[in-house]
Amino acid sequence: MPDPTRLFLIRHALVEPSARATFYGSLDVALCDLALRQEAALYRWLAFRLPRPAHWVVTNLARTRATAAAIFAAGYPEQELEIEPDLAEQHLGEWQGIAHEALAVRLRHAPHPFWPHAAEETPPGGESFADLQARVGAALERLVAAHAGGDVVIVAHGGSIRASLAHALGLTGHQALAFSIRNLGLTRLERVGADWRIAAVNEEPWTPPDWE
Repeated sequence: MPDPTRLFLIRHALVEPSARATFYGSLDVALCDLALRQEAALYRWLAFRLPRPAHWVVTNLARTRATAAAIFAAGYPEQELEIEPDLAEQHLGEWQGIAHEALAVRLRHAPHPFWPHAAEETPPGGESFADLQARVGAALERLVAAHAGGDVVIVAHGGSIRASLAHALGLTGHQALAFSIRNLGLTRLERVGADWRIAAVNEEPWTPPDWE
């Protein structure tokens, strides 16, 4: 059996409050300064948990670069970052920047049980989940080919990590939207030969309970 190519996907840190009140999609929004301070222990855990050496990839959106920088500041040796725009968040077209409560009247399909809109929705001027899955899947295949048998750390987005799981498992968009991808959660995919294996979704540090 060939050595696996391991992908370590991290969803960027929490964005600032005014952005969270909207559908920001692929807009360039800033991280939340308060959350950066409050989650210091989680950054230290990621700095310890992630493999060394590894090839690091971010998207063209600044929140992924800022998240990588926070992991480096927490103790992981600073790395050169490859920028891969095809791993960016779903482009929501005319929906980008609108308030959450303004979405309902724009939908053509019933919303997903666990997401504000169905995977089948294509926002005007934007892309559907199927479009997202196609570009993310192509990017993953390029990374696997370029770094066969190695480790790749990818700081990306909730949508592109769901699309990565859909690509690896052959899921529909509706099925993929059932995954809850946490900010700073670690998702691990492995490519072994022609096959994908899911090693973890939302891996996080675990603290044992105090039984005293």
